Amino acid sequence: MKIGPQSMNSQPIYRHWITAEGHEGGDSPSGALFPYWSFTKTAISICALKLVEASYLRLDARVSGQPFTLRQLLRHTSGLPDYEPLKSYRAAVAGKEEPWSRQKLLETAMAQGMLFDPDAGWSYSNIGYRYVRELIEETTGMPIGRVISDLLCQPLGLRSVKYWETPEQTASLKSDAADGYDPRWVFHGCLIGSVSDAAHLLHALFHDQLLRAETRREMLARHVIGGTIPGRPWTECGYALGLMSGEVGEIGRAIGHSGGGPFSVNAVYYFPDRPDPVTVACFTDGEDEGVAEFEAVKIAKQV
Repeated sequence: MKIGPQSMNSQPIYRHWITAEGHEGGDSPSGALFPYWSFTKTAISICALKLVEASYLRLDARVSGQPFTLRQLLRHTSGLPDYEPLKSYRAAVAGKEEPWSRQKLLETAMAQGMLFDPDAGWSYSNIGYRYVRELIEETTGMPIGRVISDLLCQPLGLRSVKYWETPEQTASLKSDAADGYDPRWVFHGCLIGSVSDAAHLLHALFHDQLLRAETRREMLARHVIGGTIPGRPWTECGYALGLMSGEVGEIGRAIGHSGGGPFSVNAVYYFPDRPDPVTVACFTDGEDEGVAEFEAVKIAKQV
């Protein structure tokens, strides 16, 4: 199957796909780098689960000094609030201010209070993944970027994937709108890399290259959230451990993660119910994750 850059609202969409039988294709320019945004949560979750496999962490043990467990943090059932919806956070990012300290971040977000007792509800929380990042760093004695490199990127040969730490790295991204953005605003950390390496990372998870079968079953056990979302392809929504997991109409299940920031969006998903199960990664400019998700579904149908 041949595919070329598609345009949605004059913005090109770059894609890469890999099937279970080994067919592969894509259209992203060689060397082009994109922010992975919340697809980074999938990488962080895999690293945490590899530490669980090695008996350094336990999924259902309470995080020291906290009422929630690692599993609850990974599945967004901890009850922690989020900072992203806060007007003060959005205004500071838009104004290109110096990123907040950890203390200010937590004080500002936690002023909302806990949303519910652990496991008594579901609410997406970037704060929760900051706790996971810190737990991984404390356990390994290494920064999260080094952990992801050692546990995921080097073994899989994902040469383009790097931890996005400085505004200077922002200049390497394929987006004029990225100019001046400080990645420290993503408090759980953010990866950058190619479209094809994003697809290969998720593909490896579902083809026995990263986790043991029993660990992957734990990762895929999901909390059902609801049904359709306006402007997006989901007909059923759920969240597993670092994975959005639901259904997208007649083509069945989609498991992976969407990501979005101030200037770009992406969708990286595995479609296990296709005749030849396929992993698709789609990246584009803008702030509407639905654009990337619909494109991923389209490619999954065509492949």
